Amino acid sequence: MGDRTVLDLYRHDVEAPRDEHYAHWTPGGKRTLSTVEFFHRTCALADSLNELGIVAGDRVILLSDNRPEWHMVDLAVLDLGGVDVPVYQTLTADQIAYQVNDAGATMAVVETPQQMAKFLEIADRCPELRRLVQIEGDQVGGVLAFDELTSGRIQGAETRFWDRAGAIDERALASIIYTSGTTGEPKGVMLSHHNLVQNVIFTNRRLPADRTDLALEFLPLCHTAERLASYCYMQHAISKAYCSVEHVSEVIAAIRPTVFFAVPRVYEKVCQKIFENVEASPPLKKKLFRWALGVGGEFNDRRIAGEEIRGGLAITHALADRLVLSKIRGGVGGRVRFCITGAAATPGYVADFFHAVGIPMVEAYGLTETSPVMVIGSIEVGDIRRGWIGRPLENLDVRLAADGELLVKGPSVMMGYWNKPEETAEAFDENGYLRTGDIGEIDPDGFVRVIDRKKDLIVTSGAKNVAPQPIESRLKQSPFVDIAVLIGDGRHFISVLISPDFEELEKWARASGLSFDARDDLLTNASVLGLYQEVVDGINSGLARYEQIREIRLLPVTLSIESGHLTPTLKVKRRVVVKEFAELIDDIYTR
Repeated sequence: MGDRTVLDLYRHDVEAPRDEHYAHWTPGGKRTLSTVEFFHRTCALADSLNELGIVAGDRVILLSDNRPEWHMVDLAVLDLGGVDVPVYQTLTADQIAYQVNDAGATMAVVETPQQMAKFLEIADRCPELRRLVQIEGDQVGGVLAFDELTSGRIQGAETRFWDRAGAIDERALASIIYTSGTTGEPKGVMLSHHNLVQNVIFTNRRLPADRTDLALEFLPLCHTAERLASYCYMQHAISKAYCSVEHVSEVIAAIRPTVFFAVPRVYEKVCQKIFENVEASPPLKKKLFRWALGVGGEFNDRRIAGEEIRGGLAITHALADRLVLSKIRGGVGGRVRFCITGAAATPGYVADFFHAVGIPMVEAYGLTETSPVMVIGSIEVGDIRRGWIGRPLENLDVRLAADGELLVKGPSVMMGYWNKPEETAEAFDENGYLRTGDIGEIDPDGFVRVIDRKKDLIVTSGAKNVAPQPIESRLKQSPFVDIAVLIGDGRHFISVLISPDFEELEKWARASGLSFDARDDLLTNASVLGLYQEVVDGINSGLARYEQIREIRLLPVTLSIESGHLTPTLKVKRRVVVKEFAELIDDIYTR
């Protein structure tokens, strides 16, 4: 019998023991766990949670940065037939209280005293939350220490662990994952073991990974994309390196991963940093970089086309690789065989760059509601098409609605939204297909691409449809633009709100001899406004007249997760931005 549950995926890890199977990296170094030690602690934790009253169907909140303990909790809860509810560290106490109460959680496992303070603050508002467990740091009264729950209960624990795992119904609810709330109140997506495992099985058929790899996990594991990736690694029994997204740039070269997943904005930042360093280099070095990147691009284009590369290009590429491209790869450890991108559209120039330097990029598309992968690319010759994501997983039926919305049906589509039967019904069409909310295209060979979110499409007062994300993505190629938000729904022209990259803007201002006492001084400076107009003019030259940006406004704040303007996967919360800057927007259109 094949893999049925998440615990079956984990069994592959246990059956491939090694001394440093799991590593937790911080700027101060790393700590490692062997396969056996991780397994013993997980089994002990499952027994402890059972003694504390966790039984099948109970919901357990999990709030932690990426570390081996995250998966210990996940696996222990699932082994008991429980339901884990992972939440983001960036949530406020009020946001956590909503998810705790909506899920009816009876326990929370929390990483640090600082995060635990949020739960202690909301304790009187969450009557069903009876147990609190803390992974590290000193505990206050009533909070249980994680280490005490993962030691001293070895006798027979392994047998009990697998006995319980074997009794789990694969159709049972495994996790409630709350959506990031870009369009309103968060909804708890219900995913079963079957949903997750089927997604792993068919996703892994596209990923050329094996147990010799080292996977880096730095995006929050509470996000379904990184979590699914982690289960894919389990099925391959791949060693894992965990670190915080805040520290990844400091430790990735030392970790030397062979595979990792990241959202497009992370890759964009890498590109921008490299391009900025090159621009600050002497002319000869700048010329060498551009030459090498051009050679790498041509080499990759020929490879994708299935051509045999020999003779002059092969020799030239070997030289370009030795002088430049290998050094760029060295910045991420020098061993990356491929990387995965998803959770938002990946700009073409970013994918081209990584392919050109010798790091093949696999793009994936999906939703939390689809566990999450719907469509995934490949690094195989003949199975790559520039500008398209890839093909749907073989076990999914993906099609287009009459208005171009992508629809999907299959075994990894969610059970529904927790406690929201009406929203669940609205999510499916009359034929049982999940409405993705994304406008897309499917070519005759089955390749899929996404145009934009259906709700994000701008319809001008002249009835012209404008997809904002591709334009915003091109604007962000400028080092002076951190976030761009197109405006114009129901209006007679398109405008843009730009959150500047203030670090780059200030460097430019100093180099240009501009005097300023504060950032706000820059936002009204004629030279600065001219700089951003040049950026916009460059984009406008490639747009249809109705898409062109006529007005620019610079925002005095950095749009971020912490400010509430971005989701944890760095997507813009358009409604929040539009509401907060309503006066500024009204000023644009009432002049």
